[in-house]
Amino acid sequence: MTDLLDYADKVWRGEADTRVYHTGTLRKDGLHELAEGVWMWPAFGNVFLFPTADGLFCFDTGERRTAQDLFDATRARTGAPLHTAVYSHGHIDHVFGVGPFDLEAQERGWRRPSVLAHENTPPRFDRYERTRGYNTVINQRQFQSPGFRWPDRYRHPDVTYRDTTTLRIGDLDVRLTHGRGETDDATIAWLPDRKILCCGDFFIWSSPNPGNPQKVQRYAAEWARALRWMAGLGAELLLPGHGVPIAGADRIRTALADTAEFLETLHDQTVDAMNAGATLDEVVHGVTAPAELLAKPYLTPSYDEPEFVVRNVWRLYGGWYDGNPANLKPARRAELSRELADLSGGSDRLAARARELLAAGEHRLAGHFAQLAVDAAPDDETAHTARAEVFTALEKAATSTMAKGVYAWAAAESQAVLDGTDRAEQLRARTAGRTRWAF
Repeated sequence: MTDLLDYADKVWRGEADTRVYHTGTLRKDGLHELAEGVWMWPAFGNVFLFPTADGLFCFDTGERRTAQDLFDATRARTGAPLHTAVYSHGHIDHVFGVGPFDLEAQERGWRRPSVLAHENTPPRFDRYERTRGYNTVINQRQFQSPGFRWPDRYRHPDVTYRDTTTLRIGDLDVRLTHGRGETDDATIAWLPDRKILCCGDFFIWSSPNPGNPQKVQRYAAEWARALRWMAGLGAELLLPGHGVPIAGADRIRTALADTAEFLETLHDQTVDAMNAGATLDEVVHGVTAPAELLAKPYLTPSYDEPEFVVRNVWRLYGGWYDGNPANLKPARRAELSRELADLSGGSDRLAARARELLAAGEHRLAGHFAQLAVDAAPDDETAHTARAEVFTALEKAATSTMAKGVYAWAAAESQAVLDGTDRAEQLRARTAGRTRWAF
């Protein structure tokens, strides 16, 4: 079995990266014992299990693809029933592992496991059911996964709480606290007797993601406050929602404080610029994250990006108006694009300019011109050729999953027009052979 804490120590010291964790390979070893009575299932969304005299306590339950694998790995370690599971929040990579334990309890005549979550989790599930189609599309795009389908049913919590609550399971003292960050229903678990902190997605071994451009509002300032509070607890083992654990009080304080500072810097710069009357364009291109923080192995913008965080801070305080009066009641994109094509000599000229800009390294401008060309002439092969080329290059240059997904989707759309196929087929071809989370 891989020594997970030894691997995590190497990741912290820069002697290893998180590639092994992200392939899902570590799951082949089953549950990893991090300390006496602390087991980790290193899935896409981590699961942490604590055996007690009353049964198992579980913080987070993982996703639906690996629910049966989690159950089997648990049963390979213990026959104890699942007593209580806590959802760190309602995202689907954290709430689908209870089903096999429910079925086991029914078949054996045991008490059904109790699931606990914040009171905002059931309304989240209701929203997910109303917007299933939309969530299917945006997650297909974000993760370049054309076969993905958003779930249509959820294991609702049996018990909810508002601000704080305490659990006693056997001799395990668990204190739950609500916070807002990636979601409005986040739960942090603090085990004071054992100095163990289960922080959910407040820490994920990547720059925090309160900026996701395709998802609902997120909360950078409150996220930072929660991190500051956690940093003051004196935890000696940090169990994150994604990524490897961190052992040692000094390292935990440093990681949490650095992440808080990263968010505070972006938030405060954005609000200061808004207060000075800046437009969204000025804010987005004027706010920067400290280079010394971006260099930290746990703050690399591999999932979200600082620029997206800035946009979400604007959205929270400033609404959707960006300061450009032409965007208040804009013309249709196609109409504007056709006018610009006429002025410049046709969509072919726009496409040619897109490729010139790409060759000059002006990726952002190249993206604008490539999209204008296709909007002006949606059936034109020259326009789609340029668009596919430009957004393929932008995807390769991007560092974050979120940007890569959007750019790849655009390139696949245009390549599908050129090849007479469909976007899903193109996406499958583009991602064939890539290292991805194993199913």
